[in-house]
Amino acid sequence: MKPVSRWSLIGLSCSLAAQACSGQRVTTVSGNTAADHVAIATRAAGEEYRAVLDLCAPLEPPSTEPVAESSLVPPPVPPRADWYVPPVRVFDNLYFVGEREYSAWAITTSNGIILVDTLWPYSVHDEIVDGLRTVGLDPAAIKYAIVTHAHIDHAGGAKYLQDELGVPILMSAPEWETLAHDRGRWPKPAPDRVVADGERLTLGDTTVTIYVTPGHTPGTLSLLVPVRDGGHPHLAAEWGGTGFNFTLSQDKPQSYWLGIYSRSAERFRAIAVDAGADVLISNHTSFDGSTRKLGDLSRRRPGDAHPYVVGVASVSNFLTVVDECAQAALHH
Repeated sequence: MKPVSRWSLIGLSCSLAAQACSGQRVTTVSGNTAADHVAIATRAAGEEYRAVLDLCAPLEPPSTEPVAESSLVPPPVPPRADWYVPPVRVFDNLYFVGEREYSAWAITTSNGIILVDTLWPYSVHDEIVDGLRTVGLDPAAIKYAIVTHAHIDHAGGAKYLQDELGVPILMSAPEWETLAHDRGRWPKPAPDRVVADGERLTLGDTTVTIYVTPGHTPGTLSLLVPVRDGGHPHLAAEWGGTGFNFTLSQDKPQSYWLGIYSRSAERFRAIAVDAGADVLISNHTSFDGSTRKLGDLSRRRPGDAHPYVVGVASVSNFLTVVDECAQAALHH
């Protein structure tokens, strides 16, 4: 099948993408070709999730080459100026403690902190530990660290937190299994707590609901997090893994993972919409617009809309984009 140019589709007029442009949920209609699915994704993306449309580009053929030993060594630590950003209070009870490209979130409760993701080994201290101190919080108050999936950019700091602060590390069973067989030469946490699909993690006055959404990895976790803005309640949804960088095997080829990914996105979209999630957060700053929104927060005046409160329809549209791009890849 001839590859579809995503840029020509991204350039569709707002009249074609009227639902997305007006903040309405885009209604999905099953398509039979890659072009059909990319068109649906483009309408859902509008301008808000344009960066996510890169997923709709035709995938490179999977490599048949064995894993090189050199690829098991983590890349050199980049200069601090290239990744460091100061922490930001995003909601009354949610702080961004991530890097320029990679996100970590601290949820404050009446009985301590729930951390979501742990960044790279080189940045966990500066961004998370010192970041919490910068905003007047005690890193020793971290009671749990939920790791969405076992890639180094999200799990790399877990061992440091486990060893230095005694923080329990929470992952799904498939991710602990993945970590046990990971040959990458980076510090990995000791086996710790396993979380199940639909588990409700309660700490003090806050309950985070955790879902196993396989696709990006075998046991990626996605979350619903209650947040408050000036005391007004909202619900944040985090899709735990976005890219199509799957680990392939003979019995689980690219098509297998794309199908699993699409079904997980469809399921989590229904869960998020049914729960009324009106905030989207991600573990990469480009996907949820944090690159822009963190700056918008610093300029927010009393009475201004909150940049992260995008509405239920917008959260649904994000999950439509990732679902439809996975289906487009299946049809290429």
